Amino acid sequence: MRTRMWASVVVVLVCIVSAFLAAQVDLGALHGTVVDATGLPIPGATVTITGPEKRTTVTDSRGEFSFVKLRSGDYEIESSLAGFAIARAKASVRPGRAERVAITMRVGGLAESVSVAAASPVLDANASARLVGGVAGGVVSGTIDGLPGRYNRAFNTEAYDHIEENRFRRVEVDPLSTFSIDVDTASYANVRRFLTTGTRPPAGAVRTEELINYFRFDYPQPSRDEPFSITTELVSSPWNPRHKLALIGLQGRELTGREPSPRSLVFLIDVSGSMMPPDKLPLVRTAMRMLADVLSERDRVAIVVYAGASGLVLPSTPGDQKERIHSALERLEAGGSTNGAAGIRLAYQVARDNFIPGGVNRVVLATDGDFNVGVTNQSELVTLIEQERASGVFLSVLGVGTGNLKDSTMEKLADKGNGNYAYLDTLHEARKVLVKEAGGTLETIAKDVKIQVEFNPREVASYRLIGYENRLLKNEDFNDDRKDAGEIGAGHSVTALYEIVPAGTGTSAPGVDPLKYQQEARETRAARSGELLTVKVRYKAPDGDTSRLLTKVLMNEASEMTANAGFASAVAEFGMVLRGSPDIGTASFQSAAVRARRFKGTDAEGYRAEFIQLAERAARVVDRR
Repeated sequence: MRTRMWASVVVVLVCIVSAFLAAQVDLGALHGTVVDATGLPIPGATVTITGPEKRTTVTDSRGEFSFVKLRSGDYEIESSLAGFAIARAKASVRPGRAERVAITMRVGGLAESVSVAAASPVLDANASARLVGGVAGGVVSGTIDGLPGRYNRAFNTEAYDHIEENRFRRVEVDPLSTFSIDVDTASYANVRRFLTTGTRPPAGAVRTEELINYFRFDYPQPSRDEPFSITTELVSSPWNPRHKLALIGLQGRELTGREPSPRSLVFLIDVSGSMMPPDKLPLVRTAMRMLADVLSERDRVAIVVYAGASGLVLPSTPGDQKERIHSALERLEAGGSTNGAAGIRLAYQVARDNFIPGGVNRVVLATDGDFNVGVTNQSELVTLIEQERASGVFLSVLGVGTGNLKDSTMEKLADKGNGNYAYLDTLHEARKVLVKEAGGTLETIAKDVKIQVEFNPREVASYRLIGYENRLLKNEDFNDDRKDAGEIGAGHSVTALYEIVPAGTGTSAPGVDPLKYQQEARETRAARSGELLTVKVRYKAPDGDTSRLLTKVLMNEASEMTANAGFASAVAEFGMVLRGSPDIGTASFQSAAVRARRFKGTDAEGYRAEFIQLAERAARVVDRR
């Protein structure tokens, strides 16, 4: 009896294994690379295949994509990315084989159809009005899921602040340099968007500190109870051998070893008519789904939308109710004018009503920044944000789209809202900001972080801070705890570079006449210690009002170029050349790329390799002009 039973079991197992093996034999794989017309890889392109099954992925930093365990058969491949015409190809997947395809995308062109959900947002009883459709002026017709669509492509009204680049300062006149730290990364992604489509970005779009801080560096984790460590280095300047570079690096504490704090998030989404193109609202919906997917039952999410009016699409909902959150996002559609102030007020109200003491309480604003009704003045919007931040709710701003991007407004809102500003040019970037670096994006470990550097006149004739032009503070602001400054998120690193002219080699800065009523300052004993500079950092706890002080001394002892200083200086050089800096020296895109390649390091995520390609692409774009 037992023998027959075991025989039956064996037969069943053999059948299962045979069926499994048969199914595996029928499977294949499809790999490919997406490049531009010059042959350079395109990261962040969305690749969709349709055929025996439908799948979607995003190209990595090398422009590569893969689909494995595919049912055999004929597939159509579609690759899309903002700024490029949709590229299509075909491939046949055979059992047990891996097929490869190469797809070339060309700049320009409107897609015949793009994937945008066409359903009206459902506003609850608290909504002030229903959203209305329509886009005024300068539009281009297209189709959205087969439905007629019109969106603004005819005029370029992007807005960037003018940046007056930091020049050399004489230490004998101005020995102190004070600024607020900056962890925004929007400028890098925006610059990448311009260069990828063969256009040199406007100078105001190139904020060198944001280019550098896009990358993480190998700074040590903080010891004791501090939220961040301070690293200093001194090396020779790559673009002027008579000068030196001083690096100051802050490394925020990682969240490893403990659960993230519970999060109460309010997605504040612009659904005005200007958000209709595929690189705007459709990208935002997918990005927010990515963020929602990493939340747990300890977290909460609400969704507020605004156009001509604002409304609550999803009340604060536990993070493990994925289907409910996804469904609310899918119902969003674009239409109407843009009353951003009304949406901001409602979002903060919802955030206050669902405040988690000791947790992460944040509004995540996704928009192109084109506020055109209600409160539209930039200074009034900033004042509104300053008032709302007193609630303890922080703000993250996600910029999207092309043609009417209001970069200057969004940067100021994030700055005054105790938050950060990122630009999403691709799903690849959305995954970086909202998934891989969610801790740094959402969880603040120190706020109002200010740096003040004092230079030793015995060792330094003059200096200039590279970048941070719109983060400069008055020297007296450093000790004023009422003065707002930047925030550091969990795991964030912050890097600042000073170009230094050593004493005795000229100042590189204009002088002034001798003072009539004052004598020269007397030198202290510390000036003869060999110290080059002293770094002082003030910060507050995320819920605190009183700052703490950390200090670090850098001796005048230059070392060999380190990996941190090597790569950071390469990115700074790239930004200087792209901006057309007056202090460019021998800097070039080519030398930046060479040094970045030398100091690339492990580069697990491929971001540094992408930068090298971007520097090489910039050389072609700028030389062509």
